[in-house]
Amino acid sequence: MRQAYFCDLRSKGGLTEEVSVRRVGQRTMELNQVSYFINLAETLNFTAAARLSGVSQPSLTRAIRRLEDELGGPLIYRDGKNSRLTGLGHDVEAEFRRMVVAMKSVRNHSEHWAMGGHRVLDVAVAPTVGPKEFTAFFESALAEMPSIEIKLHSLQSNEDTSEVLSGKYHACIMPRETRPERKLDVHPLFRERFVLGCSANHPLAANEIVRGEDLLEFPFVDRLKCEFRDRILDHFARRDLLMRPRFRSDREDWVQRVVADGHAICILPERSPTVQGLVTRPIDGFVLEREVVIATVSGSTATVEIRNIAQLAARYEWN
Repeated sequence: MRQAYFCDLRSKGGLTEEVSVRRVGQRTMELNQVSYFINLAETLNFTAAARLSGVSQPSLTRAIRRLEDELGGPLIYRDGKNSRLTGLGHDVEAEFRRMVVAMKSVRNHSEHWAMGGHRVLDVAVAPTVGPKEFTAFFESALAEMPSIEIKLHSLQSNEDTSEVLSGKYHACIMPRETRPERKLDVHPLFRERFVLGCSANHPLAANEIVRGEDLLEFPFVDRLKCEFRDRILDHFARRDLLMRPRFRSDREDWVQRVVADGHAICILPERSPTVQGLVTRPIDGFVLEREVVIATVSGSTATVEIRNIAQLAARYEWN
């Protein structure tokens, strides 16, 4: 049964100091036991693990035995040179390594804050927003603000700008939401049309403008994460053009690859193609566009760095 752990952290001189890890309903587990066990798992030798840990072998052995008592089972089969981890030992090693990574991340963030180091900004991007328009912008933003680091996330289908208000992300880059939110600053970036996507060798690629009825001659790929999916299908249905998907995916890269490599077609924002060989064409009588924005927490509650990023984005000359 998987156990739940908590990390106890104490502040000391502006830095975060690791103190201990405790298991729910159990006594305190010391962090040195974690590092001792990881060293033992790597070497499978108590003497070598004690040397790596900077303690005597009896001290390390006692620490491992206490750990086994706390976890309720043996972590290592002791068989001389053929010692090996038990099933529980393998599970615990994986959990301990995740804990070490998490603790290092906490320490790094704390040290950066204490010493005025760089700030990590978490920015979520909607999966339907292509990267091509943003690479030059982020490069210029990083050059102008050398103290920041940008960490990009994929905005999940069940997420929206409320994730900014919750503090999960510092900003979201996404199509503008219809519902207004007074606690957010929403800066428009650019507008883009929805167009036909097809292979560069596709018969329809020879046309400057594609007729709607011509779309029915080719397999249609359904982009499941498209925010305007229902409106797109409804547009053609009202014109007696029933689009029958032969392939559906919530992966933009898969959709574009399928279209670029064959005779299938899709409807997508004109700036979103990323796959080589995929071209776009406008569709006669089909007028649908979206506005891509960057949303941040409004006012002084947003960090100075993310406010600067939003202002740079609002002033940027998008192609």
